[in-house]
Amino acid sequence: MSKIRILGISAYYHDSAAALVEDGKIIAAAQEERFTRIKADAEFPHHAIDYCLEAAGIDEHQLDYVVFYENPVVKFERLLTTYHLTAPNSWRSFLKAFPDWLTRKLWLESEIAKEMGIKKRIYFCDHHLSHAASAFFPSPFSEAAILTIDGVGEWSTATFGIGQENQIQLLKEIRFPNSFGLLYSAFTYYTGFKINSGEYKLMGLAPYGEPKYADLIREKLIHLNSDGSIILNQYYFDYVGGLTMTNDHFHQLFGSAPRSPESLITQKEMDIAASIQVILNEAVLAIALYIHQQTQQENLCLAGGVALNVVAMGKLSREGPFRQLWIQPAAGDAGGALGAALWFWHQKLSNMRTPIQPDAMQGAFLGTNISPASELDDAMLKRLEAVWQTHSEEVLQGLIAQKLAEGKVVAVARGRMEFGPRALGARSILADARSPYMQSHINLKIKFRESFRPFAPMVLAEDAAEYFEIQQESPYMLLAYPVKESRRLHAATEGLFGIDLLKVPRSDIPAVTHVDYSARVQTVDSDRHPFMHGILTQFKALTSCSVIVNTSFNVRSEPIVNTAEDAYRCFMVTEIDYLVIGDRFFDRNAQKQQPLSDEERTQWLRRFELD
Repeated sequence: MSKIRILGISAYYHDSAAALVEDGKIIAAAQEERFTRIKADAEFPHHAIDYCLEAAGIDEHQLDYVVFYENPVVKFERLLTTYHLTAPNSWRSFLKAFPDWLTRKLWLESEIAKEMGIKKRIYFCDHHLSHAASAFFPSPFSEAAILTIDGVGEWSTATFGIGQENQIQLLKEIRFPNSFGLLYSAFTYYTGFKINSGEYKLMGLAPYGEPKYADLIREKLIHLNSDGSIILNQYYFDYVGGLTMTNDHFHQLFGSAPRSPESLITQKEMDIAASIQVILNEAVLAIALYIHQQTQQENLCLAGGVALNVVAMGKLSREGPFRQLWIQPAAGDAGGALGAALWFWHQKLSNMRTPIQPDAMQGAFLGTNISPASELDDAMLKRLEAVWQTHSEEVLQGLIAQKLAEGKVVAVARGRMEFGPRALGARSILADARSPYMQSHINLKIKFRESFRPFAPMVLAEDAAEYFEIQQESPYMLLAYPVKESRRLHAATEGLFGIDLLKVPRSDIPAVTHVDYSARVQTVDSDRHPFMHGILTQFKALTSCSVIVNTSFNVRSEPIVNTAEDAYRCFMVTEIDYLVIGDRFFDRNAQKQQPLSDEERTQWLRRFELD
């Protein structure tokens, strides 16, 4: 009997992606940005599709079904209704958006068939149903409550429901223009960060401030209902029919125009970030309490961009009513491609589902593979005059652990690339979490980004409770937990404000302890990632510490590296000390090429859009 192959696609908004499911098993999934090197690339995911087909050993004509992650007709209806209700103020936005809709987006069935060169019916799954399917079907639960929460899909901005075996039923929704995601994005825009990519910066900035504006937000901007739904006061926003997120009323309310990108971040932005984070935490907890009351389920599955807010998710894990959370690692729009394919397999084709432990995501290592031995990679590296040594996996693990213990920075690019925004050890930069200088060093000299940005700890799963007040495993770096009291250092911070707080170590793992004593924890087990588990085990043997720094292998505004060439080029423009590509070990001091000058590095970085 032939296998059934379903391709899921997300595209044309942000984070385009493709995912391939074969008889219900996830074969491959990847974001288009990793191939084109365009951050959050929204174009049709030709490269991601080609990769998925190659991973399955098939061509596009051997696909049985192609499913898009949202319904363009319903989305067009929302846009048309919005423009009609807000005319004539929405005229400029209408003129900007509608040519693309009338020539391409409204005719997606023929557009996708043309892009792929196939004559096949294209199916459509509602946006939030795609999110729900991406959250529930790969989860380890036979039944669970589901919460999807983002900016906006067609009309929905949040939904909840129940997943049971191979069926999902969405019970209730919050509709546009009332949206948790758009509210948070409005503050992202106001504080000078880029929408759909800068929200995590706003979240990282929040601990440096005080929630001085929280009452003002509650009073003027948002009404939170008892069921967790919200009503936003549109008097202060411009995203309904406008070209920006906020308007002059919003700016007057908070005392100034939005911060100009790249300008100095002040205490005001920090206090605003702290304030909106408090509001989001309250709202997420309120809606979760209502969902638990309505569904009586023990576990909750989540997806949608807001589910990537690790602070809110950590608070929900610690204080919420559910026994366990499971969050789709590619919770944003990229994950919608996977959800659309899984929805079609289970609900449209009525195929049964057997939950897989610990989950069906294979550690999220679903992308392109950098293998230990590749003649093509060797030839490319030789052309770049790279110098390396080749080692066995066990020797590599010991070598990496040793260099980390010596205070060096090591980048790793091996195995299959991660699907989703988090680097989980396959495309990662690693360092010693015990160093009080490592956070600013990596931010400024390697990532070339704001010094306030926190780093995540990678910890042996079996030792996680020794370092963090952790409620459950966190293999996908999607939950923030407090550092244990016994690990904290209570140094004096009187008279210090904002970024100056970084100068004070807060625990015996200061490089991963944020200024509020929290950490975005990644637990590492031997099943999902045996190579990284081995590194941590050897690092522990050398240092008696089970925690290291893990951050994505890229520089500011560049997508995470994909290929061996991406990895080597990034290595050479940063101050990373050592690099691992497959089974190859590179020492910076042994390379024939000279490090780039500051001017050359600046020119290289200009390839990427600053946000």
